[in-house]
Amino acid sequence: MNSWLDKLERKFGRYAIPNLMYYLIVLYVIGFAVYTINPFFYVNYLSLNPAAILHGQIWRIITFAALPPSSNLIICAILLYVYYMLGRQMEAIMGAFRFNVFIFQGLILHVLCSILVYVCTGGSLIIGTDTQFLILSMFFLFAMMFPDAQFMLYFAIPVKGKWLAWIDGFYFAYAILSPFLPFGGSGGWSMALGAFASLLNLCLFFLCSRNMAARKNKKRKKEYEAKIRQARKPLNYYENGARHKCAVCGRTELDNPNLEFRYCSRCNGNYEYCQDHLFTHTHVK
Repeated sequence: MNSWLDKLERKFGRYAIPNLMYYLIVLYVIGFAVYTINPFFYVNYLSLNPAAILHGQIWRIITFAALPPSSNLIICAILLYVYYMLGRQMEAIMGAFRFNVFIFQGLILHVLCSILVYVCTGGSLIIGTDTQFLILSMFFLFAMMFPDAQFMLYFAIPVKGKWLAWIDGFYFAYAILSPFLPFGGSGGWSMALGAFASLLNLCLFFLCSRNMAARKNKKRKKEYEAKIRQARKPLNYYENGARHKCAVCGRTELDNPNLEFRYCSRCNGNYEYCQDHLFTHTHVK
């Protein structure tokens, strides 16, 4: 089902960027500084503009992601912290390579959708977007894998992942329908494009990785069962398979099934003796 992604991971997995969310957060911080100092610089030189990209400004493919989630410092800091924690958790679950695929595939789809709209409308409609919905789509992916996991909303309110995904879904639906609402405006098209590209990325990735959680759970189950079997094994097996061995004569139950063995409480250590030497041996101090 996801063999092609497995093959890619085996071939290119060593090139994955670990802790990718950290670098995205750094990019957001730089974008926040640039946008605060001179917002026109971001719009004119860094934003997602399909016409500019087709005319050679290919750096916009990456720099458009620098737009911060909010222009308010406190709100932006809180959101970036939530983004970082969610991203780290997703990378730990999915692995660095698959998390890289999810993020970079989402960025590419945002750019391709923007260019496609520009080309199909003959250049009359230029729509740029940001990565807000790409990050929000990670809530969907997490809820699909672990619907009963809990998030601490505002660091205090526990909310299950599936309910947070429902809230996320209503927001995505509003974003996609916003151009057709009376108060949508030109910004509605940007929201709709970002939400559509993010959902497309989510669907493509989920179709390729939908049995990932099942495989991970199956692996954990096998590891757990192996630990249980190991824990149930007697701790004092000897090389010949015997469980008991006299510390004086060296006989085991394999030599004589009728032999009885006991530990001596007066010896300093776990010394076991057969019935013939239990009371006659020299105590170990």
